[in-house]
Amino acid sequence: MKRTSSIDKILRPLETTPFQAYLSNAVQVADILDWILSQVGVSEIWQTSFSISEEFLRRLYFITKNKKVSRINLVLDHKATNKTLKLWAFITQVIERTYLADNHSKILLVQSESGHKVSVITSQNLTRGNRHESAFISTDPVVFATLHAQVSDLITNHSVPLNDLFRQRVTAD
Repeated sequence: MKRTSSIDKILRPLETTPFQAYLSNAVQVADILDWILSQVGVSEIWQTSFSISEEFLRRLYFITKNKKVSRINLVLDHKATNKTLKLWAFITQVIERTYLADNHSKILLVQSESGHKVSVITSQNLTRGNRHESAFISTDPVVFATLHAQVSDLITNHSVPLNDLFRQRVTAD
């Protein structure tokens, strides 16, 4: 994805800016993730979205291939299941844990091996679009802990692992 302007013109370094927000059509969620990882190092990721696209998965593939991520935990919406199942083979190559739930949130949580914690709440799905999207980015540990607990609850108590769903579908056919 080519940005129309430098991400540094939109966002300030995490180290100096614990809270920041933007409204722009110049960056995508994958750009934000790559930008965060360049500052905090290898990390585990929790991401929620309504849906995901092949183009976004390609970006994640290269991020993981470059050893920037130790694990990705992804929650998508049940209503996007048909699209998600079409991408299942690709998803399993890139993302270790994918879950389906009644979900419309768009959250990105990054916890680095060095202890940095970054929270992003965004309007954008994990898709490619040239629309104006907004996001709030925080390095506050309390914000991270709150969102992490809620995403963990969503995964543990309100979701179905995609691998289980896919196996049931294949067995039924």
